[in-house]
Amino acid sequence: MQGAAFTGSRQISMIDVLDPVPDRLDAVIEIKASGLCGSDLKFYRTPREAMLKELGFTGGDGLVIGGHEPCGIVVAVGRDVDARMAKIGDRVMVHHYHGCGACPQCRTGWTQMCDSGAVVYGVTGHGAHAPYMKVPASTLVRLPDALSFTTGAAIACGTGTAYGALVRINASARDTIAIVGQGPVGLSATQLALAMGARVVAIDIDPARVARAREFGATWAIDASAADPVEQLRALTGGGVTSAIDTSGTAAGRKVAVRSARAWGTVCFVGEGGSVTLDVSSEILRKQLTIMGSWTFSTVGLADCARFVAEHGVEVDALFTDRWTLGQVVEAYAVFDRQTGGKGVLVA
Repeated sequence: MQGAAFTGSRQISMIDVLDPVPDRLDAVIEIKASGLCGSDLKFYRTPREAMLKELGFTGGDGLVIGGHEPCGIVVAVGRDVDARMAKIGDRVMVHHYHGCGACPQCRTGWTQMCDSGAVVYGVTGHGAHAPYMKVPASTLVRLPDALSFTTGAAIACGTGTAYGALVRINASARDTIAIVGQGPVGLSATQLALAMGARVVAIDIDPARVARAREFGATWAIDASAADPVEQLRALTGGGVTSAIDTSGTAAGRKVAVRSARAWGTVCFVGEGGSVTLDVSSEILRKQLTIMGSWTFSTVGLADCARFVAEHGVEVDALFTDRWTLGQVVEAYAVFDRQTGGKGVLVA
């Protein structure tokens, strides 16, 4: 079969690989939806070896098929796979990491934090931008029947990441939450926080994304390009928010999140990369802030997110503005690279 591999400098190559056959503890998935994620753009834009080095990955020799938001149907299983874990015909998402399986991180479902280092599917192992994908059966999480494959693909990374951050800050109906950045992860956080009963202040520098957040039901939506977003937020909320999440991964976005939080508030950094400089005394200590990071989710968290979306009727599919086939992958990433729309997905 052929799959799409990122070769850097905004180039994609279709590479030939053997049709996947499961080893004794593996499953083969027929891919029905493979999401496009902002993290993919790093490999799309930057030569592969340079990006692997920057991200601290090893063992990444040679091209691999991209795509780390997989969702599909199990079509083959290894001889030793327990049917409770996977069986032919199951609708599944893939937790796109695999570790040693024995360390404390792996045994609690946090395989991306494996003490021995993890395979990251779509980065150091073949991903979902292909007709089929082979993974250890332990990486599979069943997709509720009420959810579409495209919703499952979103939950498998971006939406699941947003859910994980909200769980980290213990979001509830008691909260007013600022969500900085209204790309797919931020907009997912807006949807999910509202479903949890919280009031949401959605913030972005792109007026179109601010407008989308408003359409998605944000309590308030602030255009950070027009005026100081923190001053606007304080006026709207009567002084600040109980918690804030930054999904932008920018220094400016992180500072907005910290400045937005009122005394005794909680701030969660989700967006990858970069750095930020903060005034520790005035912005953290004297506000008694709790600042934390949140990195994707565990296998248990992935299942919890899917269940929450199904039970609360969260319209995750509304995130998608662009749907493509694998044969259109070059055009899909050229459009996605502009970052002017919503979320994109390759569908079978």
